[in-house]
Amino acid sequence: MNDPTGTPAEGRTSRRRFLEATATVAGLSIARSAHAAGDETIKIALIGCGGRGTGAAAEALSTKGPVKLVAMADVFKDRLERSLKYLSEGGIIPAVDAARLTDHIDVPPERRFVGFDAYRKAIDCGVDLVLLTTPPVFRPAHYEAAVKAGKHVFMEKPCAVDAPGVRSLLASNEIAKKKGLAVGVGLQRRHQNSYLELVKKIHDGVVGKVMLVRTYFNMSGTVDGPKPRPDATEMEHQLRHYAWFNWLSGDHFHDQGVHTIDVANWVMQGYPVKANGMGGREVCVGPWSGDVFDHDFVEFEYADGTRYYAQARQIPGAWQYVGEHVTGDKGELTLGVGPYGGTRQPGYEGNNPFQQEQDDLLASIRAGKPLFEGDFGAMSSMTGILGRMALYSGQMVTWDQAIKSNKGLLPQKLAMDAKPPVLPDKDGFYSPLPMPGVTKPW
Repeated sequence: MNDPTGTPAEGRTSRRRFLEATATVAGLSIARSAHAAGDETIKIALIGCGGRGTGAAAEALSTKGPVKLVAMADVFKDRLERSLKYLSEGGIIPAVDAARLTDHIDVPPERRFVGFDAYRKAIDCGVDLVLLTTPPVFRPAHYEAAVKAGKHVFMEKPCAVDAPGVRSLLASNEIAKKKGLAVGVGLQRRHQNSYLELVKKIHDGVVGKVMLVRTYFNMSGTVDGPKPRPDATEMEHQLRHYAWFNWLSGDHFHDQGVHTIDVANWVMQGYPVKANGMGGREVCVGPWSGDVFDHDFVEFEYADGTRYYAQARQIPGAWQYVGEHVTGDKGELTLGVGPYGGTRQPGYEGNNPFQQEQDDLLASIRAGKPLFEGDFGAMSSMTGILGRMALYSGQMVTWDQAIKSNKGLLPQKLAMDAKPPVLPDKDGFYSPLPMPGVTKPW
């Protein structure tokens, strides 16, 4: 496997030895202090109370064994209160046990925290597990704070939006391993039975030597950007509609496409060494449409020369398809497949991977054998960032160039009255916009 940070080959640890060492650390770890104290209840803090965060909390509260949501944090009070209301009334996911949810929530006003520093207060509430589900630009700092405090973590994908963030993740991963902490990542295909079975078949040689991987994350979208509320600052507007802004989401190619990117890395048991691509803004060109692309195509290349073609799109009326295809010298295998839409696409038939990832994470904590997904979470996130660098710049970008970049997307000041990295003119058109051939990749 190629080294993520450019370490010379003679200084690298082999993948097998690395996995063995990680397993040894995990095997020697003990369960969290809650179990050592004789209380089997896993206490949870939810940081980021949007739809995905609320869903993750509902799934965590639906796992086996005593569990309780005791703290919540968000930059917006209304989102926090709405999330708590949904959960207290039985959740927003039909498959979960509503009675179980309401019986396992204890979040009084003094443990509801609002603001940019709210995450620290929630972490410091005597919790065992922290769910990190804010916009991904904040993930590295939140993850670092959680593992330094000795908390188990579930963090949504992607885990970072820039190379400095990925380097922070990798450093935090080492702290988490030394402390024997469980870390789950919201790349739920790795908990989906159909993917587990098919990727194993690929690794066992069913298609022979892999020659090409193709993935698609083509979804519908909307042409009209979200207009800000009259009383909202620009920072508040962008935070509430983070998917439209590169600095918050990492662009659609990264924010959503990281699912299929992770499958490609999983199949290849590594990550690419370089990338080139093309993309742009075809329909999201009106006022308030942010600064992200709406169509993307990236060609990645792995160290052995294998090519990976990644396609992503958010254009209404265009072909909608989410899936992964692996071609080898003995044949081809399709993993997830189907038109995108509805509550579950055909590739999700079988077990519910969203619930399964929480079941597996909390079971590992209870068993004192912590699941650790921080490494592939960081590396698949970096692969998405590499792809976006290639898209925005129009250049061939190598992994080493990308991972060493010091271009961070997080603004120096975080406050509701602070200026975000991109601003609208009087008509709602944002600048600066990425422009291939002009934008610098790092």
